[in-house]
Amino acid sequence: MKSQCKKLTRGLITGLVLSVAAVGAHAQSLKLGHITPPTHVWHQVGEKISADLAAATGRKMKLAVSPLQKLGNEAQMINLMQAGAQQFGIFTVGGLSNREESFLAWSLPYVFQDVAHATRAANTPAAKEMLKRLEAHGLVGLGYAFAGMRHVLSLQPVASAADLANKKIRSFPSPVYNDWWNANGAAPTALPLSEVAPSLTTKLLDAVDIDLDALVGLKFHQQAPNLTLTRHMAFPSVIVVSKKWWDSRSQADRDLILKVVADAEQWGYQTAIDADESNLAKAKADGAMIIEADIGSFQAVAEKVRAQYIARNPLIADFYGQAKGL
Repeated sequence: MKSQCKKLTRGLITGLVLSVAAVGAHAQSLKLGHITPPTHVWHQVGEKISADLAAATGRKMKLAVSPLQKLGNEAQMINLMQAGAQQFGIFTVGGLSNREESFLAWSLPYVFQDVAHATRAANTPAAKEMLKRLEAHGLVGLGYAFAGMRHVLSLQPVASAADLANKKIRSFPSPVYNDWWNANGAAPTALPLSEVAPSLTTKLLDAVDIDLDALVGLKFHQQAPNLTLTRHMAFPSVIVVSKKWWDSRSQADRDLILKVVADAEQWGYQTAIDADESNLAKAKADGAMIIEADIGSFQAVAEKVRAQYIARNPLIADFYGQAKGL
């Protein structure tokens, strides 16, 4: 009798262990990282992917969204994804251009009239080809997300490009941004978003190249109140997954994730379009002073900068041709 009880107990324990293991195998704890604050539209896109993925899988896929570089900067997060330790990311095209040069095309100055124009460019063959090329770098590009157009926020009013001569402007660390601001006579300075406010306060910076999502979310206009609406560039990001992780998924899982991301992508487009208008109203209400500027003085060097990049990469040239005609 004792022997039978022991066998029964061992059987129950074994069954319980196997059941727990089965649940663990099916319930996946996943990570998504990005560099923007929780108020930013990219974080909202990440949260939508998380919620929709949980709903579609009966919570078998649980995606934790980490803003503001909590998982590391973009280069560090890409390394994590290449190793399969991070599954999802929303990364700037500027950061990804260090791996795939053609993403620099998105940052060419004065290509897009507004956010809606930029979202249409995401459907061009050239934009889709850029996503495909990420696989060579251990990432799978699933879609795009957008922030507002880029503007100039400054300590002193900027009414023309001449007002930025020799002034330090916080710029995204990318060759296009450096060439753009150098061409306008400014001194581009790369800083993470977390260091911008103190650098404005101590006057280590004179101005910031920024989108309105980040400006409103981090309230930089409290340090630098002058906002010049230059709209000089779009600011997209790419929704990516780890190729190592993706290759281990079933086709059914992949199809489900593709559907969830495609829905979030389209939702994010409209959210970004709406936010560019509402964020401007919020900035004004919160004390930002809109400066009437000679936009032509900025546009004067745009063609020269664009030509430099169009000449060096055929896919950049293709994207420019396809995007400007939309």
